[in-house]
Amino acid sequence: MEARRYAIFFSYDGTAYHGWQLQPNAPTVQQELERALTTALRKKTGVLGAGRTDTGVHARMMVCHFDSDVEIDCTHLAFKLNCLLPHDIAVSEVKAVAPDWHARFSALSRTYHYYITTRKDPFNHPYALRLYFHLNVEKMNEAAALLLKHKDFGCFCKSHSDNKTNICNVTEAQWKKDTDGNLCFRITANRFLRNMVRAIVGTLIEVGKGKMTIAEFHQVLLSGKRTEAGESVPAKGLFLENIEY
Repeated sequence: MEARRYAIFFSYDGTAYHGWQLQPNAPTVQQELERALTTALRKKTGVLGAGRTDTGVHARMMVCHFDSDVEIDCTHLAFKLNCLLPHDIAVSEVKAVAPDWHARFSALSRTYHYYITTRKDPFNHPYALRLYFHLNVEKMNEAAALLLKHKDFGCFCKSHSDNKTNICNVTEAQWKKDTDGNLCFRITANRFLRNMVRAIVGTLIEVGKGKMTIAEFHQVLLSGKRTEAGESVPAKGLFLENIEY
């Protein structure tokens, strides 16, 4: 009998985890999901995710898939998984997909958000970077617009990463400010390099502080060198917001 393929759509608070991918001696989201799935199906079951998120990064939408040799009641499985999973991982849907559908390779784009706050908020603390200085959002958006005209993002990739290519197609990169003064950076691309978004945000903050000009930001892009870019911001403000298929 041909194996059936199923996709799981879920979200998680990444604070307690060393990222999505399985690690030998650290808790991960994939580990918890596979444990719950194996219990629910009464058979050891592994999953393949849409990508990797680093330690402490959150996801409002993450997707993985698994194969089964029996037909599954998707609604019932989603309910069982939510009963078995810890409070910081929540399944929104399980659905049958085509046998050749792939959580990672079938994805057309991914969108990340990074949150910054300039005021003390005990409820916002775990999910946003707090800054104590003013940022020039207009300049930051001017610099961010250059990302859409560039393809090689080696300057924002973590050193010694195993990427086969540094080429990414960024289709959206913009800062927005709400009425309370909080900032959100939204970026969409077909793929992202390891640590890429956090490095971009850290470098754009340098522009916003007036420590880097638009021309210098452009030179960072052209350099391809991680040492030319700014520091990576903390993981807690980063969310994998959406994946389009």
